[in-house]
Formats: sequence, C-alpha cells, structure tokens
Amino acid sequence: MKTLNSQRSILNRLTPNVVSQLEYADWGVTPYAEAYKKQKALFDTALERKMAHEPVCNTLIFCEHPHVITIGKNGSDANLLFPEEILKEKQVALFRVDRGGDITYHGPGQLVGYPILDLESFHIGLKEYIHRIEEAIIDLLAKYNIKGERLAGATGVWIDTGLPGKARKICAIGVRSSRYVTMHGFALNVSTDLDYFNLINPCGFKDKGVTSMEKELNREIGMEEVKKCLLNCFIHEFE
Repeated sequence: MKTLNSQRSILNRLTPNVVSQLEYADWGVTPYAEAYKKQKALFDTALERKMAHEPVCNTLIFCEHPHVITIGKNGSDANLLFPEEILKEKQVALFRVDRGGDITYHGPGQLVGYPILDLESFHIGLKEYIHRIEEAIIDLLAKYNIKGERLAGATGVWIDTGLPGKARKICAIGVRSSRYVTMHGFALNVSTDLDYFNLINPCGFKDKGVTSMEKELNREIGMEEVKKCLLNCFIHEFE
C-alpha cells in the first residue's frame, strides 16, 4: 500500500497547480471495516484541525472492497431483500453506517472514492460538493463515450433517464459532513458483478436498474486507467 506522500508525485505530474490543495491515496482492495476505520481517523484528524483553526489536509482515496452491503443512516432494512444468513452464505458482509443515502452494494470491479475535504477551503457547500462529484463522474464517462446524467430527486449518475423504464444507475453517492468536513463518497461500477445488486433495492429504488461501464461498452476496461482518468476529472472539478 502506498502512502499519501508517495502518491503526491502522481498529482504533481497531473496538475502541478493544485498539489497543495489535494492529497491522493490508492488503498487497493481493502475490507470495508478496515477502510472505514482508516478514513474515519483521517476525518477526525481533519475535523480536529479545522476546529483548532489549522489547515486541513484535503484527501482523495480510491479503493475497492470485497463483497459488502452498506445501509445509510436514513436507509430502510426493508430494502435488504435477503436475511443476513443468506448474505453470510454468499460471503457478503453487512454494515450500517453513518452516511446519507439508503442501501448499496460494494464489490470487486467497483471504484470507490472517499474524499475527505474541508469544503470551506473550496468555498462550496454540500449541495455544490455533490454536484461536483457527479460532474467528475459524468466527465469521466464522456471520455468513454457513455452519456452520464443526473436524475431529478436522486443523487448519483444515471444512464437513459429520459427513457421510461430504462433509467439505470452507474454511480452511487452517499456522504457525511460535519462542520463542512466530508467523508464517505461515491461508488462507480466499472466491471462490477451486477448480480449482487439483486440482493437489495439499490439506493431504495424498486423500479430502476443498475449498470456498469463494461456492460454499457460491452468490453473490458482496466481499473487503473479509470482511476487515472477519474483522478484528473476530480482535480479539474476541485481545482
């Protein structure tokens, strides 16, 4: 696993003018509980520094998780379609967490991003923050000739929102903020096994589907190339 300092040179090659504003780390494949503990520590440190009127290290983390279902603080257990015993049989972990949003699935082939940012240092609020995450994902998808869209009344990035019965989510977003410091983030389906979403009503929706970049393009896509491209898109939105 690479440290934040060793990853700093990557940002320097990409966009030297914003190195001072954002640190980047790639945690690779990390179990959800471990990733939560690590990002919570970064979040707590950022919050403590802000309350002490000290500079906050704005950090973007990329990772993948082994099979796991998470339910947000406003989520409903009714959207979990199978008992926990079945999840255990399928080796799917379950966590109830302190983010916004309902229920979602994380697993191999899904790029999860955890931005731990002081939004005030970017002069934006929570609504604009989510908008910028969506925009970064939409920009990334456009580079692969996939038209990502927003869906009225829902966060995340979607495909074919204007076609009745065809809307499907490709990226979920669920965040937490305190004093404008954020944690949790987004989950982009790159080559995800979409069958696991049959265990839940994704994000609480019963009438909308899910998709992935590979499904839309009908070809394999390398996770590393997606990470590099999305990192550029993210920096562009937050520079």
